[in-house]
Formats: sequence, structure tokens, C-alpha cells
Amino acid sequence: MSVTSVVTVGPKGRVVIPVEVRRALGLTEGSELVALIEGDAVVLLPRSSVRDRLRSLFAGVEGSMAGDLIGERRAAAKEESRS
Repeated sequence: MSVTSVVTVGPKGRVVIPVEVRRALGLTEGSELVALIEGDAVVLLPRSSVRDRLRSLFAGVEGSMAGDLIGERRAAAKEESRS
């Protein structure tokens, strides 16, 4: 389903998302959106959509990048304490 609407930027930069768009995406009061700039466009994505895209993008990655970084930092700290 494709929904196209024109919106106006109001006071303090506020934009009202039309009801048709909110319904199509299941957005309710308090829904969190991520604002991206792509070229000369502003793209609003539901935060859950961004999370799901990132999870699928990194699904095949094994290990933990955070764990690797912590291990590297601990090794560097240990080396520094020897000096």
C-alpha cells in the first residue's frame, strides 16, 4: 500500500504525520521514529524497523564486537601496567 501526503513544518519544527500514514505503519502516540537524511530527503523510520534491519544485517556475524573491544582494552591496560 502506498500512501502519499503533504505535510507542513509548524512551530518549533513540528510535523504532524497524517492519520493514513500512522495507521499504515501502526504508529500510535509515543511511537519512536528515527530521522535519517538521505540526500536531500528526510526519512522517518519506526525505531523497531531500524532495529530489525540491523539485526538481519548482522545476523551472520559471530562473536561480540563489544567483547572483542573489551578484550583488546584489557590487554592494552595489562601491557601498560607492565611498563
